[in-house]
Amino acid sequence: MTRLACLALVCLTGFVIAADKKDRPGALIRLEKGKLAYERGDYDLALELYEACLDSDRSVTIAYHERGVCYFMQSKFKQSLAEFDQYLKLEPKKANGHWQRGIVLYYLGKYEEGKKQFEGYEAVDTNDVENAVWHLMCAAKKDNLEKGRKGIMKIGKDRRVPMMEVYDLFKGTKKPEDIMKAAMAGDLTEEQRKPNLFYAHLYLGLYHDMIGEKKKAIEHLKQASGKYKLNYMGEVARVHLEYLEKRK
Repeated sequence: MTRLACLALVCLTGFVIAADKKDRPGALIRLEKGKLAYERGDYDLALELYEACLDSDRSVTIAYHERGVCYFMQSKFKQSLAEFDQYLKLEPKKANGHWQRGIVLYYLGKYEEGKKQFEGYEAVDTNDVENAVWHLMCAAKKDNLEKGRKGIMKIGKDRRVPMMEVYDLFKGTKKPEDIMKAAMAGDLTEEQRKPNLFYAHLYLGLYHDMIGEKKKAIEHLKQASGKYKLNYMGEVARVHLEYLEKRK
């Protein structure tokens, strides 16, 4: 078709034929603004900004991941999984390391798929107690706790306190009081001890939920999502607490 014919077609149909342009700088600005909104806990605004980022340049694939995170924080697990899956479709090399997807699968009741996701993470890190614990939680839901414990992942040395005790707790060889004892050990300042108590309360909460002790689970998760809250897993504590309270 000649240029003249193209122009005539535009005039006749009323459509404007535009080049496929990408605004990479604008996309990255919106991405960063979205991250700032996320950090403030304004997940709706963050989602809008990530969408605007992708409208500017669909090749900024991390925006799909970030949207998945936002949806998870809102307990919109189906939407979160869809975003994570889109991200991994575009970035398949990131699949093994995507433990956030495994956690979403747990809340969706997709326990076998969740197990596989955490098994894949072994290719990234073999010293992560959290990965072994979430794998066990999926296995316990899919089958039962006894069978899940028999198949618990073997790990190396997780240097975070009290994660090795947490591993033994879920494995069935330590008791809840051993976790708090390890978390309180040593001559530390309150700030230095905070991460120890965070992980202790988070995984005691998840443990008590796993064995059906919902009241104790809620008590610990309130601590992990409140006074001692840290990082992404602190938000997981909040989401799990809300999940339990809705079930209750």
